[in-house]
Amino acid sequence: MLNVLINPSSFAKKLLTLCLEILVLPLILVHLNCTPVLAAGTYPDRIVTLIVPFTAGSGSDILARIIQPKLAERWKQAVIVENKAGASGNIGADYVAKANPDGYTLLMAINTITMAPNLYKKPPFDPVTDFTPVMKMAVANFAIVTNPQLPANDLKSFIQLVKTHPGQYNFGSPGNGTPHHLAMELMKLQFGLDMLHVPYKGISGATTDLLGGQVQVMFASVHSMLPNVKAGKLKMLAVTGTQRESILPNVATFREQGVDFMDSVDAWYAAFLPPKTPQEIVNRVGKDIAAVLSMPEVQEQLAAQGMRVQTSSPEQLGQLVTNDTARWKKTISDAHISVD
Repeated sequence: MLNVLINPSSFAKKLLTLCLEILVLPLILVHLNCTPVLAAGTYPDRIVTLIVPFTAGSGSDILARIIQPKLAERWKQAVIVENKAGASGNIGADYVAKANPDGYTLLMAINTITMAPNLYKKPPFDPVTDFTPVMKMAVANFAIVTNPQLPANDLKSFIQLVKTHPGQYNFGSPGNGTPHHLAMELMKLQFGLDMLHVPYKGISGATTDLLGGQVQVMFASVHSMLPNVKAGKLKMLAVTGTQRESILPNVATFREQGVDFMDSVDAWYAAFLPPKTPQEIVNRVGKDIAAVLSMPEVQEQLAAQGMRVQTSSPEQLGQLVTNDTARWKKTISDAHISVD
């Protein structure tokens, strides 16, 4: 009776076809690098985490917390900020470099990502190859600032003073290998200056000793030095960037004072995803971050923190990372800087 109801040959063919589908379909999906997110077209459909590789209150943390609620509103999903500080930003960056490439873990980076790995003999990641660039978000210009007792009122007189008295002046920084430190090392190398570096554990201690005269000069963001400069407690000799700061129009740029290699010495902020993140997700994240950064209220909040919105394409950010990594690698090598 069973032989009448079921054709053995037909049944075997159907069974074989079903087995092949079960075995082959997953391989096809892997080959195409498909993910449930892309297949469904519903990204994001769960919590997105913004990884800040520094402590709360840092520039990248402030930026992340400003855009957080706006992204959550656009995505109709929770967006959280998680601080993973340590090793000059390497711990948080390495976490993202090793995260799943599904778009749910973003790195809110500052340009230390191109500096810190070069300080280690065995860096945990390669800034050029181990991330997917999304977009540059903002920039904060730097300035060279001195104690008011230093007998120099512009860049030329400062350089001449240090050259005339080698080894007699100290410069402070928030730590070894920070942008503040490397900016001055670049100046030292270019002009042959002999100055002692005094690293601190953060910008607060460095600023206190600059005010007290224990160190005579420091590189720092324009905004962080603004109150003391306006109060006459510090002197600002030059600012980076291609144009003067509107909040300090009387302070000339480095370029105006004959120094052209300091234009792009600044603090830039950018978003990155893990390597091999699908392009559709990169495009979506970049589009939404750009939309948030274009909001007047967001730009006002960032401006109050000394940041100017400056966006880019993924390709432009990738080139920036490549160029800066090469520049700071050479500076670190030539100045013999290391942390291990």
